[in-house]
Amino acid sequence: MEPRPVLFENGKIIVRQLTLIFFLLTIMARPAFAQNIKSPNVSGQFYDADAQKLSAAVETYVKTADVLPSAEDVEILIAPHAGYVYSGPVAGYSFKTVSQKKFKTIVILAPSHFYAFDGASVWTQGGFKTPLGVALVDEDFSTRLSAMDPKFTFVPAPYEKEHALEVEIPFLQKTFADFKIVPVIIGQMNFENCRKLADALNSLIGNRKDVLVVLSSDMSHYHDDKTARAMDMGTLEIIKKGDAQKFYQQSRLGLHEMCGMIPVTVGLILAEVRGLQAKILKYANSGDVTQDKARVVGYGSVIFYPQKKPTTNADAASDALTLEQKQALLKLARLAIEEYVTSQKVFDVTIHDPRLDFPEGAFVTIHKNGQLRGCIGHIVSEGGPLQKTVRDMAIAAATADPRFPPVQVGELKDLDLEISVLSRPWRVKNIDEIKMGVHGVLISRGKKGGVFLPQVATETHWTKEKFLSELCSQKAGFPADCWKNSDTVIEIFTADVFGERDSQ
Repeated sequence: MEPRPVLFENGKIIVRQLTLIFFLLTIMARPAFAQNIKSPNVSGQFYDADAQKLSAAVETYVKTADVLPSAEDVEILIAPHAGYVYSGPVAGYSFKTVSQKKFKTIVILAPSHFYAFDGASVWTQGGFKTPLGVALVDEDFSTRLSAMDPKFTFVPAPYEKEHALEVEIPFLQKTFADFKIVPVIIGQMNFENCRKLADALNSLIGNRKDVLVVLSSDMSHYHDDKTARAMDMGTLEIIKKGDAQKFYQQSRLGLHEMCGMIPVTVGLILAEVRGLQAKILKYANSGDVTQDKARVVGYGSVIFYPQKKPTTNADAASDALTLEQKQALLKLARLAIEEYVTSQKVFDVTIHDPRLDFPEGAFVTIHKNGQLRGCIGHIVSEGGPLQKTVRDMAIAAATADPRFPPVQVGELKDLDLEISVLSRPWRVKNIDEIKMGVHGVLISRGKKGGVFLPQVATETHWTKEKFLSELCSQKAGFPADCWKNSDTVIEIFTADVFGERDSQ
C-alpha cells in the first residue's frame, strides 16, 4: 500500500488527501463550465451529425465555389443559414473568399426566428459545440460588447431553438484555426438601436485587422422563382449601394425580404462607418437544388472590404480617364443637350469603351458667359455606365435645375460644359480629414442632405468652416452649424474635373 502524502505542522500530522481534493474541485467546476457550452440545436437536421461527413460536405461547398480567395481585407460578409443541401453551395462562396485570411475574433450576427425581443442577446462565456468540436467564445470582446448598452445584455431564450447562428459555425471551423466567436442573436430593433450596435462594434474593432463580422441571413421566402429573383436582385442592389437606412425602411415595407434584415442593417451601418464597399459573389435559390420553382427561398453571398480612399483627382477612379475619354464624354454631353433642347429626344449612348461603361457617379456643370447656368449629378452611380450617367446629367443640368429656366436653342452656342467624375464617398470622423479643393463634401441627416463639389472651395476661397456652414444652410437646409453635430453624417469624395475650356 502506497503511503499517503503528509504534512507536518506544529508537531501534528495532517493527512492531505490530494487526489480526493482534486477530484472534488473538478466535479465542482464541471457543471458551471458545461452550462456555458451550447449544445447544437439542428445537428442532424440542417447539417450532418457525423463529423467526417459534415467536414467533407463543408469542404466540398468551399472548394467548388467558383471564386478565388480575396486579396482584399474583407471585414464583413453575408452568408445564408438554411439547410446545407440548399444553401451550402452559396455559403461556400462567402467563406472561400476569406479562406486565406487569419482572424482571431469572429462576430456572428444572427436573427431570432423563434423568440421575440427588443435588443441583442450577446453570449459571453464558454463556447458552441458542433460535430467538429467546440468554438470558444471571445469572452473579453463579448463581455465588453454586452456592457456597452442595456439592450445588448445576455438573454438565454433566443438561443434555445435558434439555427441561424449555429449553422455558420461549422463553416468557420473548417475555414479558420485559432479563432474565437462573439455570438449575437438580434431581436426586433429600430434603426437607431441598429446604429448603436454598429457603433459599439466599430469602437471595439477599432484598427484591428483580425476581426471578421458574419451576417447570417437568407433572402426571400416562398415566392415563385421569377418573383423571388426579381425581389432578391433588388435587395442585393441596395446592399451593394450601401444605403442602410433605405434598406431598413424598404424592408419594413416588404419591398425586400431577409430574415436577417436587422443583422444586415447593422452590418450596412458598420460598413458605412468603416468605409467599406460591397461585392456580390453569388445568388441562388432552393429551386436551383430541388427544381421546384413554385416556392423557393433565396440565398446570397456578399463581402465588404475597404474602399480605396483616393487623395488626388487622378486616383479618383480605379482606372483614371485618358484625355481621349474625357473629350468623348464632353462631346457626348454637348450632343445630348443639343439633341434634347432642339427636339426633346434622348439618344442611345454608343461609345465602345469599357472604361466608360464602368458605373461611377458624375456631375455636369453648365456655365454661360462665366456664370453658372445649371449643375446636376449623381454622387453614386444609379447602376448604369458612366457614359449614360453623363448623358442624363447633361440633359438634367440644362433642363431640370430648379434654380434656372430650361436652356433655349439660342443659348447653346454660349454654353461651356464641365464634367466631374466622382469617387465613391467615404465617411469621415473629423473635419481635419477634409482637404479643401481636393475633396467634395456630402452632408446628410436621414434622407435629407446637400453636396458641394471640390471646385466650390477653389472658386469661393472660403475657409473650411465657412464651406461647411454654407453647405449645411445653403444646400442641405440645416442650421449653419449642423456639421458640428454628431447626428450629422459627413462624407467626402474626390472628383476628376475637366471641361471644354481645358481642351481649347
